[in-house]
Amino acid sequence: MKLMKTVASIAVVAALAATSAVADGHATTKLRIQTHFSPETLSGKMAASFIEDVTAMSNGEIAIEMFYSSSVVKSVETFDAAATGILDCDMTGGAYQTGKNPAFQFAGDLNGGYANPYQQMSWLLHGDGYKALNDLYNPYGMEFVGWWIPGPESLASTAPIRGVEDFKNWKFRSPPGMITNIFKNLGASPIVMDFNEIFTALETGIIDGADAANLTNNIGLGLYDIAKHTNYPGFHSMPADHLACNKDIWDAMPAHHQAILKVGMQALALKNTSINEVENAKNSVTLAAEGVNMYEWPAEETAKYRDAVQAAWTDFATTPEAEALLGSHLEFLRGIGAME
Repeated sequence: MKLMKTVASIAVVAALAATSAVADGHATTKLRIQTHFSPETLSGKMAASFIEDVTAMSNGEIAIEMFYSSSVVKSVETFDAAATGILDCDMTGGAYQTGKNPAFQFAGDLNGGYANPYQQMSWLLHGDGYKALNDLYNPYGMEFVGWWIPGPESLASTAPIRGVEDFKNWKFRSPPGMITNIFKNLGASPIVMDFNEIFTALETGIIDGADAANLTNNIGLGLYDIAKHTNYPGFHSMPADHLACNKDIWDAMPAHHQAILKVGMQALALKNTSINEVENAKNSVTLAAEGVNMYEWPAEETAKYRDAVQAAWTDFATTPEAEALLGSHLEFLRGIGAME
């Protein structure tokens, strides 16, 4: 109890520090945000564009200090670091928090549920996405602000990945969460490790491949310098990275600062998805010319994968929060005719 009171006190002090008044009566908000992306990757550059947009829309009233490459704490620790005041906001992804509650899987990635990022964003904007996510985030002292989705990911491998059969005994980096169980059930040997440890693990042979990011961000990570096999277009995973902020800090902001951050994330979502679509297509041509083997999975192979995914949904939804969030997604998907 004493520890909880201490943590709460730290959060309140952090909120006061993050939002203060200036002489002319305009409030200022200063935010320390961590992302797992490096500044050199396309997603890192998109995060920088978000800062530029927010600064311009707020006329400098909102100042953001971005920590790239998980330079303050490990990626999986970013959410707690924001909740306790070490940081102010988390710009990694909800699926990193499945150890708290499996519901966070459905706040980040359905692993093949949505066909494209626009469909998934539609649930957030036109379904009950914001409310459903904050019903999960708020009890942990965090406010969900928005998503940005690069699009379907592509695997990177030192061996061919032409279909489900090639997953057998495939030793690869997996993010935490449901995807680990899915690949295990398909015969692979997933190893959970931090996003920024992937290149070294691949280079030293600790892993044979990685579930890391989409084609373009994989290039930014240098994965195809080592791994000469990939699948494109991707289909197995489409994680939504989030912006989630300490709730005390969020509640202390003026309403127009909250609105600017939400609109800034919606603008980032569109820019990020569209630029990744363009860059992935260009890079697929470049990689093929450089000798990287590009596998487009036939429909029967993707169907085998999606059968494993749908079984995993039920197995992973083991808490009331997870059942509610999964149910919200499925109701939306059925409502738009995207699944039976």
